Amino acid sequence: MTQTAPDILRIAVAQLNPTVGDVAGNLAKAREARADAARQGADLVLYTELFLAGYPPEDLVLKPSFLRACEKAAQDFAKDTADGGPGVIIGTPLKRKSGTHNSIVFADGGKIIAERYKLDLPNYGEFDEKRVFQAGPELQGPVNFRGVRIGVPICEDIWGDIAVCETLAESGAEILLVPNGSPYYRAKIDVRHQVVIRQVIETGLPMIYANQLGGQDELIFDGASFAIGADKTLAFQMSQFEEAVDVTTWKRKGDSWVCSEGPMSKIPEREEADYRACMLGLRDYVNKNGFKNVVLGLSGGIDSAICAALAVDALGEERLRTVMMPYRYTSKDSLKDAEDCARALGCRYDIVPISEPVEGFKHALTQLFEGTQEGITEENLQSRARGTILMAISNKFGSMVVTTGNKSEMSVGYATLYGDMNGGFNPIKDLYKMQVYALSRWRNSHVPPGALGPSGEVIPKNIIDKAPSAELRENQTDQDSLPPYPVLDDILECLVENEMSVDDIVARGHDRATVTRVEHLLYIAEYKRRQAAPGVKITRKNFGRDRRYPITNRFRDRS
Repeated sequence: MTQTAPDILRIAVAQLNPTVGDVAGNLAKAREARADAARQGADLVLYTELFLAGYPPEDLVLKPSFLRACEKAAQDFAKDTADGGPGVIIGTPLKRKSGTHNSIVFADGGKIIAERYKLDLPNYGEFDEKRVFQAGPELQGPVNFRGVRIGVPICEDIWGDIAVCETLAESGAEILLVPNGSPYYRAKIDVRHQVVIRQVIETGLPMIYANQLGGQDELIFDGASFAIGADKTLAFQMSQFEEAVDVTTWKRKGDSWVCSEGPMSKIPEREEADYRACMLGLRDYVNKNGFKNVVLGLSGGIDSAICAALAVDALGEERLRTVMMPYRYTSKDSLKDAEDCARALGCRYDIVPISEPVEGFKHALTQLFEGTQEGITEENLQSRARGTILMAISNKFGSMVVTTGNKSEMSVGYATLYGDMNGGFNPIKDLYKMQVYALSRWRNSHVPPGALGPSGEVIPKNIIDKAPSAELRENQTDQDSLPPYPVLDDILECLVENEMSVDDIVARGHDRATVTRVEHLLYIAEYKRRQAAPGVKITRKNFGRDRRYPITNRFRDRS
């Protein structure tokens, strides 16, 4: 019997937050979303890349039992479609004779009607798929779903140079549905839109782009799923940083499909997007790893203040303990500012003086240090005493330590190993100092959606206005050791994000001696960054996944 092609197709996009390795939990989440989509009248549900495994699964893919669990989940989910409800396209790793593939399973009527394998495996920046996957052996054509020919390229298949979409169009595809695991960085949505528009122009076909949501270690998947119609206009736009199962209605008009109904969500501006990315990353890292609460050192400075605000927004005031650890150089302003911040956020605030442990360390080292001048070593004893106290609280109460160093400090080594670098996760690791200030001002005027913290000024104005200081010696400010932060941040962005030469940076108006000094500090701090806690990726090039420099490195740009 010839199947009559429908004139209306209702496609649900499941923009969900899976957990890597939680195959049973991810399957349950997929089933719940399918039931939701069915209630909304969907014909088909599109899930995201490697949904059943969680993305990116990294070397879990090398474990045979993990692959078996994923495939069984896919088979069980396919059986669910025997109920006459919507079909499904869901991502999973599959081991076949041709290798282990990043795949999708297309199921309908109680069985798997097609498998498709990713052809273009990304191997740059945060991606390392060629290490664990093999590319699909050949491009397979569109899938006939209830009379509609659907092409399913997988993520990088639309980003790279392989003509996957064009070939699908030539093979008779009528619409392209793309499961993705595209991590967030600032302004990434615009990049995705341009990638899809290019493919729409080349194929003449509408494209639905479904993107994963949630935090996975350093990576943030921000959702913001969307579609571009054949006329190259935005057909629908889903929310960013929020789970959703949205049903979109597509109608056949001539030889094309047009979206007649779908969400059109507003995308957050820069500061809001960055703040919500940091908040989501911290929340998922804490919750997915099973921590009940967190603790951080609240110094009265801007970095610890914004981390406290992020923790309360992400987890709630009852799950954050803050600790002020004063020493002789701690100013009265810092004591007041820290207390005011904790009070504004409503979180627990403790004071643990560090005079005795610091003096004890100094006394123990008196003989060894005899005849030397006091300096950075003694200053760092303060930081390490604080780090030890926070780790003791962590061990005693099971609280994860939130570490609070910004990207400017991490870049030039202005942080103490086994001191203020102690911790399990850093929500501002990829924010330069001036970005920390910008987000702090933004948070004082806004409460982001989903935040559990209060409205109003949660970061006291004095913290934002005063000169930043580590307060490890009398009258110390950061600018005693570093260039002014606006200058430092611009130089660092040139060196790190843009890989610019010293000459090009000097041509922007910077002092050559300052640029070469910052470059030197950047290189020699690599060993510290290798030992730092993971943290949310916000920029195009974060430390760790994106920027991998050798620790032993004598190169300096002196051309």
